Amino acid sequence: MVSLPFSTTSASAVETERIAATLSARLVPGDIVLISGELGAGKTTFVRGAARALGVADPVTSPTFTVGQRYSAAQPLQYVAHVDLYRLASLEHEDPDLLADYTGAAIVTFVEWPAAGREWLEGLGRVAMRVTLAHLGGESRSIEAA
Repeated sequence: MVSLPFSTTSASAVETERIAATLSARLVPGDIVLISGELGAGKTTFVRGAARALGVADPVTSPTFTVGQRYSAAQPLQYVAHVDLYRLASLEHEDPDLLADYTGAAIVTFVEWPAAGREWLEGLGRVAMRVTLAHLGGESRSIEAA
């Protein structure tokens, strides 16, 4: 198992997915993973790799326009949830149940653009990991997890 903090570089989307799969081995049901990085940094690619490692067979796509998606996963998980808060400035005035379907004891939740709801998210479950991705030019990315 990879220890945190963790820092590496990825030369391709395939490698980013492989790194995410390795990091996902430390996750347990109820965990929340906060993922930051500029547009196109590879956040959804990272989630795709982690989701596959957690037993998701369906295509994993960005939920930017739907806030979130749930995917059936392998036991002991029921779901892997993928949330994108890019379009929200804050969760302060949102329905308190906005994320209810995407967090819980049988779910691992990945949240892109978590700044809009960082405090709220930390109250919903165990923030197990904070991941930051950054462009390094071309297909290369830096990946840091803590």
